[in-house]
Amino acid sequence: MIRSSRLSLSLLTGALLAAALAQPALAQATPAAWPQKTVRFIVPLPPGSGMDLSARLAAERLAERWGQPVVVENRQGADGIPAVTAFLSARDNHTFLFSFAGIVTFNHLLHDKLPYDPGELLPIVPVIDNYLGVSATAHLKANTLAELVQTAKERPGELNWAATPGLPYYVLLALQRSAGIKMVQVAYRDFAPAYQDLNQGRLHLAGTGVPTLVPHHRAGTARLLFVTNRDRSPQAPDVPTAREAGYPDLTFEGTSGIYGWRDMPPGIKQRIVSDMRAVSDDPAFRARVSSVGTAPRSGTPEEFAAAIAEQRSKIATIHESAPKPAR
Repeated sequence: MIRSSRLSLSLLTGALLAAALAQPALAQATPAAWPQKTVRFIVPLPPGSGMDLSARLAAERLAERWGQPVVVENRQGADGIPAVTAFLSARDNHTFLFSFAGIVTFNHLLHDKLPYDPGELLPIVPVIDNYLGVSATAHLKANTLAELVQTAKERPGELNWAATPGLPYYVLLALQRSAGIKMVQVAYRDFAPAYQDLNQGRLHLAGTGVPTLVPHHRAGTARLLFVTNRDRSPQAPDVPTAREAGYPDLTFEGTSGIYGWRDMPPGIKQRIVSDMRAVSDDPAFRARVSSVGTAPRSGTPEEFAAAIAEQRSKIATIHESAPKPAR
């Protein structure tokens, strides 16, 4: 009898232990049980950038749906590397990366050795497209991309250009290759002085985010020649797309979104996908995102991965015949 009781107690203890051990796995696999604490979005750009503001708008809406705070943490600089390493070091089911695609499409081309494996990053859901553009100083009197190309051909090797790191750099390389022109790159450790040089004619061409080029365009000191996106920017509806300007191969969307890590709990991934897509489809959210100079983008993980793969392929082709960027 005593032996039987001991056996029953042993079986009961084993069952309880197994149930206790199963709880964390069950919580991870069940979207309804997540999140249990504050969620962090690590952003590789400074506060006030279009992507940062869009991330904060998304965080605000997701916090309402999740019943937990969602905070944005800025780890800017170095092509997003500090942000990626901080994200991958966490892996706590409540920390994610809100980033541009360059962390997986071209960082491995710009750096001899990365402190992270791009294959560890899992695209979860797209959120926005960043508007990118190229402006020419008013001193060149080039009001269109065609006029800029003509001027560059008449003055081979005399014009200079600068671009913020990443996608804008490759856009300027692609422009030179597509148009058959050659210009000289000027490197800026801090890009702020580039706008002053552009306005005063010391810098001929600048490539970066459209929101920072628009004030100079409106002031008439630097003409925004084209945007790289498929659609015109609401901030500069008079400016053509690259396709409209005659250079469809300069079309780049600048897609940004939420990344997780390889082998993350699938239930959490699906929860983020479904909730972020619901937020992105809300007209009020889309209007607020557009107001900060980015384009709202809704999509599946597969569509996000496809956009990243397209960008990676285009940049690899450009990179093959290009020197490393000046630093």
